[in-house]
Amino acid sequence: MFGPENMGRILLTIGGVIVLTGLIFLFLGRFGLGRLPGDILIKRENLTIFFPITTMILISVILSLIFNFFRRF
Repeated sequence: MFGPENMGRILLTIGGVIVLTGLIFLFLGRFGLGRLPGDILIKRENLTIFFPITTMILISVILSLIFNFFRRF
């Protein structure tokens, strides 16, 4: 079941999904995703902390809608 050929395919699929996700985030970053009202940014002299709370909620809602749509079919 998990022979070398299947593991190779699984790893390539996971890598492709990660690359695709990275490209989507780069594309959406141009439209302000990650800088929404409610995203917390704390800057100090030697420290920067970023909590993208609103962005995470928005992504969660969108993914939930997409997965629910595909689950019905």
